[in-house]
Amino acid sequence: MIKLEHVVLASPEQMEFIIEGMRNPMNSWEKSDSEIKYESWHDMSGGEYILGHNDRSLMQRLSKTGTDHRKFMRMMPVYVRITAPLYWWKEFDTYKVGTVVNSCSTMHKIQDKEFTLEDFSCEHLNRIGTSTLWEIIDILNTARTLYLEGGEYRGEHYDVKDKQVWWQMIQLLPSSYNQTRNVMMNYEVLANIYKSRRGHKLDEWGDFCHWIESLPYSEIIMSSSGLDLNSINALQGAARNSSKGYIYKRKTED
Repeated sequence: MIKLEHVVLASPEQMEFIIEGMRNPMNSWEKSDSEIKYESWHDMSGGEYILGHNDRSLMQRLSKTGTDHRKFMRMMPVYVRITAPLYWWKEFDTYKVGTVVNSCSTMHKIQDKEFTLEDFSCEHLNRIGTSTLWEIIDILNTARTLYLEGGEYRGEHYDVKDKQVWWQMIQLLPSSYNQTRNVMMNYEVLANIYKSRRGHKLDEWGDFCHWIESLPYSEIIMSSSGLDLNSINALQGAARNSSKGYIYKRKTED
């Protein structure tokens, strides 16, 4: 399971600045045909950025020429709140350059709430796997109660906030446990992810790449991966028409 929400992208003023910088190497500012459209002349807030044909074409051409010539992509920020299992975060953490992350802490807050099945990505577990996960959840909740309240367990006494009990929760926590992080990236990072993860066997990566396809100007990401225009249009249309929107949560199977 992966959930992507609270997406924040470049403002119209930021896009104007990015396009201006993109045209600096050739001093071709006069060819820019993008604009900010406002609802009325007396309300100059909340405008919509309209990317012109010339600027869009240049962005796509530069995106195919390599990282040296598409620095504008590193200036296009993407903020998103992601909830995903630890086994997915382990792979995401390989993308350190160009990302900033604030995580919900398992070290400090693991004991804050009771563990439930909904805290884990377990949609592919069969009956045997699910029953085993339930056993682990029961053990985690037993340790949580002992940590918060102290008490006896199988003839041994534990004080409140006994660190030995805390270790039981930390080291028994499955990699399917879902963690939430607020992430800042840019379009260059997304291009690298899309190129290397689009065909990945994990559902979470497939859904993440579908989310990338739904973003504004995603064609510059997809074209940098070698996709042709027809494929790009088809993928964009499918992603933007998806009823799932930015939230990708698969139904748990029996």
